[in-house]
Amino acid sequence: MGEIQEAMIHGYLKNLKLPGIRAEYQQLARQAKLEDWPYEEYLRELLERELRRREQSVAGQRLREARFTDIKTLEQIDWSAMEGVSKKTILELSSCAFIEKAEDVIIAGPIGTGKSHLGVALGVEATKRRFRVLFVKAAELVRQLIEARDERLLSRLHQRLRSVSLLIVDELGFVPFDRTGGELLFNLIADRYERHSTLVTTNLAFSEWVQVFCDEKLTTALLDRIGHHAHIITTKGASYRTQRRVKKSSAEPPKGATT
Repeated sequence: MGEIQEAMIHGYLKNLKLPGIRAEYQQLARQAKLEDWPYEEYLRELLERELRRREQSVAGQRLREARFTDIKTLEQIDWSAMEGVSKKTILELSSCAFIEKAEDVIIAGPIGTGKSHLGVALGVEATKRRFRVLFVKAAELVRQLIEARDERLLSRLHQRLRSVSLLIVDELGFVPFDRTGGELLFNLIADRYERHSTLVTTNLAFSEWVQVFCDEKLTTALLDRIGHHAHIITTKGASYRTQRRVKKSSAEPPKGATT
């Protein structure tokens, strides 16, 4: 291929915003020539690689937009230490079919039993499928809602959060809210009901949620909505993090030992 022709092709691909094809068409052309591909096969392979690169780019952007404080994946889970949790159920949820159906997920259990890890891992899987995800601590979300209300920007915040396919509200119940905060959080979750998915991690039993929302009728109404289309995951046992540390330390040779 002449330099002029090559420069023209690069220019066309740049203007058409086809970086995947631009990066790989020459190497792929050599392979196609060597293996005697039909023209259609060469074109299909080029387009497939361009599409794959774009999907990876979008997935990376979705992961950054999710604002996870720490990236946790399903592959990192020690299932033997995750008491009370069905691996099959979590893997089914990781397909993200629940997001397509606008269903909710509640992960409840004692402190340190892996709830946040499960929530983040499911959120990471959703970003891989290019869903819009947002991770936020419950206390921080309530603070944002109160500030938006005070600045008369609550509708705008609701609209922005409504564009998120999966909203992960972490640590519900760790920090108590006043009545106003509870009402604002209720309205947000109710606004998303049957429109988009919400995943909540909490250390509280459902009977204790009234401590968060400060109103029995409000709590009952919320649980009625969430329970209608929700997948309930209950973690149990001792601290998941402690169990993992103990297993790791017991697997390591003592200091000074030879291997």
